[in-house]
Amino acid sequence: MEPSLSMSRTGTMVAVVGSASDEVLDSLDGVDGIETLSLRDTEPALATRRIAAATRPWIVHNADPLEHVAAAWVELFEERSTLGTLELEVQQALEHFAGGTAVMPDYYIVLEPEEASDTWRHWWCGALGHRAPRRILPSRAPDSPRDRAIRQLLRALPASRPWPEPASWLPGLPFEIPDRVGLRDRVEED
Repeated sequence: MEPSLSMSRTGTMVAVVGSASDEVLDSLDGVDGIETLSLRDTEPALATRRIAAATRPWIVHNADPLEHVAAAWVELFEERSTLGTLELEVQQALEHFAGGTAVMPDYYIVLEPEEASDTWRHWWCGALGHRAPRRILPSRAPDSPRDRAIRQLLRALPASRPWPEPASWLPGLPFEIPDRVGLRDRVEED
């Protein structure tokens, strides 16, 4: 069993997702207090160990522990996959979380969400965002290596409740229907 990231972590962990995540990491490289880790497509246990070894106040990386779950959810609702595929990806993610080989980042910076397909937008802002809405931060991609937008976003991270334990909500993902996520929890106004 791998060591739990939550026991050894000292900084705020931010996962950057989107096609320009490498550019974001490049724009933050060398900034005091920020450790950038390019971990996309890295085996989850190795990514977790590298994140756990980071010692700076902000740890910014491009490894999403829910990458395969998200893809399976999107494919299910776009009728390109089956419920069984999503269930398998959820089970594997839960095993990684339980074994300490994956951990939820404190925040996600979602680059250019308005350019994503509808179902992907519903994943970020609905199915995932519904669990801890202030922990999903939409942002434009950097225009240049000197772009300061992401740095400013990091300086003003909103306080919010932490992510609930993945085991409490990941199994219910097949019932989180795009366009309807969170609606059943709203109180009707009289």
